[in-house]
Amino acid sequence: MKTNKFYLHYLLFITSAVLFSSYNHAHSLENAINSIDRSSKNVSRDKYRNPYETLSFFEIKQDMKIVELSPGGGWYTEILANYIHSPGVVIAAHFDKDSDRDFYIRMRNNFENKVNQNPMYKNVKVVDLSSKLADEGSVDAVLTFRNLHNWIGPQIDLIFSNAHKALKQNGILGVVEHRANPGTSLEDMRKTGYVTEKYAINIAQKHGFTLISKSEINANPKDTKDHPRGVWTLPPVLRLKEQDKEKYLNIGESDRMTLLFKKL
Repeated sequence: MKTNKFYLHYLLFITSAVLFSSYNHAHSLENAINSIDRSSKNVSRDKYRNPYETLSFFEIKQDMKIVELSPGGGWYTEILANYIHSPGVVIAAHFDKDSDRDFYIRMRNNFENKVNQNPMYKNVKVVDLSSKLADEGSVDAVLTFRNLHNWIGPQIDLIFSNAHKALKQNGILGVVEHRANPGTSLEDMRKTGYVTEKYAINIAQKHGFTLISKSEINANPKDTKDHPRGVWTLPPVLRLKEQDKEKYLNIGESDRMTLLFKKL
């Protein structure tokens, strides 16, 4: 009888261990990136955006509460939705739903429709970019990808201030941004979409963040940063359309800084 009980407990232990192991494997970052749920169009950009290396550098874990600032069409949201699982959650801070710009409203509506219609996004919550983002001290990480140039001015102060308030102590701020040459003026940053590392670091430090590390994961030495339509000349936008298209495809996406900050 004792022997039977021993084997029963042993089998329960082994079963639980296997299920736990399978769960972790199924929701690993690598598997989230390789998921069949991702669109082929998005997957084609992996070679430029290096999601595995980038999210690993930002120390993102599957049980974290994360804010993604200005997710656009949801390129990174798609990966995070596959990766982040209960008790983790993704808070997508999109364009304000009462914006006075039609483009912002369309983008927000398209994003919300995608999230609401696909069960993959069950752990994704959508809020306004100009909101407080989350309860104070409740978030493990705030991430933003290629957005700083859009916020230059009072908006960037509001967003960074709210991000700092929302983060827990030792919380992470991960920034990927098109990298301008040192000395580029604010006017040219707005015009070209490229931002200097100095500006990015200063604005984060102004709002209480400490720079922990830099990475060249998303660097592109082919990018000369002197294109006629700024960063949007390059893929994926290709604003010049067929004009010199092969030239810009050969360059690839922009040269990017990858910065890890913490709220210490």
